Amino acid sequence: MDGSAESEDLWRLMLQHSPIGMTVVAPDGRLLMVNRALCEMLGYAAEELTQHGFQELTHPDDLDADLALYHRTLDGEIDSYRMRKRYLHADGRLVWGDLSVALVRDAAGQPLHFISQILDVTEQQENEERLEAIFETVNVGLLLIDAEGRYERMNRRHRDTMHMPFPDGHAGEAGQLGEVYHLDGRVMAREEMPSYRATQGEEFDDYTYWVGSDPARRQAFSTSARQVRGPAGERRGAALAYQEITDLVRAIQVKDEFVASVSHELRTPLTSVLGHLELLSERDDLSAEVAAQLEVVQRNAGRLQALLADLLLVGQVTDGTLELLPAQVDLAAVVHDAVEATRVSADRKGVAVRVDVPDRLVVLADGQRLRQVLDNLLSNAVKYSRSGDTVGVLLRGTEDGVELEVADTGMGIAADEVEQVFTRFFRGGHAMAQQVPGTGLGLSIVSSIVDAHGGTVTVESELGMGSTFRVVLPGRADPVD
Repeated sequence: MDGSAESEDLWRLMLQHSPIGMTVVAPDGRLLMVNRALCEMLGYAAEELTQHGFQELTHPDDLDADLALYHRTLDGEIDSYRMRKRYLHADGRLVWGDLSVALVRDAAGQPLHFISQILDVTEQQENEERLEAIFETVNVGLLLIDAEGRYERMNRRHRDTMHMPFPDGHAGEAGQLGEVYHLDGRVMAREEMPSYRATQGEEFDDYTYWVGSDPARRQAFSTSARQVRGPAGERRGAALAYQEITDLVRAIQVKDEFVASVSHELRTPLTSVLGHLELLSERDDLSAEVAAQLEVVQRNAGRLQALLADLLLVGQVTDGTLELLPAQVDLAAVVHDAVEATRVSADRKGVAVRVDVPDRLVVLADGQRLRQVLDNLLSNAVKYSRSGDTVGVLLRGTEDGVELEVADTGMGIAADEVEQVFTRFFRGGHAMAQQVPGTGLGLSIVSSIVDAHGGTVTVESELGMGSTFRVVLPGRADPVD
């Protein structure tokens, strides 16, 4: 047997045992040779299949595209082609195939036959169609951008909302400026645009803003972004989801306005009540029973006054009127004062409070506001601790500023709730189950005050093990000996 015969036998063996459908096709389209994989794919015996041309096995809607490529190959415009098309199975159902075709010519350049490979991609196609249906029908705007920030694809929902922020059209590149505003009404800069941030590699959730030039008709959106990466971890782009939340944002605004209004209206009469309670408590003709009842009223009126103060501060944060009165403040003294004020409730619960602060640590800050930060952090630490637990306060100066830690060994926070603790009115599920009193405003106030100082506040917590809140304030501290 010569080399040519051996090569032909080897080729036939490879053809028959290939897991991919293969066929040799004559220039007129007849199937000259088929392998077992192709027979199983289309439901025919080999003898039956070779009685057909590829034209008869192709879905009518895909035939023109296939024939166009087929003739271009015969005419020498291209050497090969690839396409995805539908085949007709022997039982009448459709089979999706990924078709690759190459033309073999003789020494004179005349066409001999085509070699075709067909991979069954029916399941993949059906999955893609399902995903496509979801992509186009979800009530969330979806956008895909490439690594350079070019828009690759968006769904119908996102296309329908593009006219409001970009009434003059969009160029299809991340960071294009338009009628996009922060919640406080400031125009959004290019580097703040969600698509631009995603192009820079950021991932984020619930990035909320307004779109539209008319304040009365603007729509609010909440946007999330995730990076898209390849098998080796290389960045290939980003995916963004846009949720329209106009009704929610406007409802929150109405609620905030109502809370602020009620708080202001209650403050004056409550101040009068507290003043008269103080005058009554100074009388020496009260019986012991009346004096005790009066003390209960004073204590609860004081709690109501503290709650109103919190609500008013939240209102100031919301409308952007929170003002700081910075001055040289001995933060060590502020910490000591706050700890001493907390010891009464801590001793009552059997919670030990340990302090590690320098003798003095002077910073430029609003001392009253930082006292509110400490009062809230210490109050929470004691409130969520059990008898025998410990609360620790650490204050130190750093190269870049000041670091304050309030840690406890109490009940801790569930992992899925940690990111929400600074959200206004948020109460943890475990705390509510334990019926721990609270309004859910304290940590929101802490976050707002620290942010107003240009600092950060973070939390590390484990359920059942305790929590550590860390406040970092910028600006070099000035320790005084």
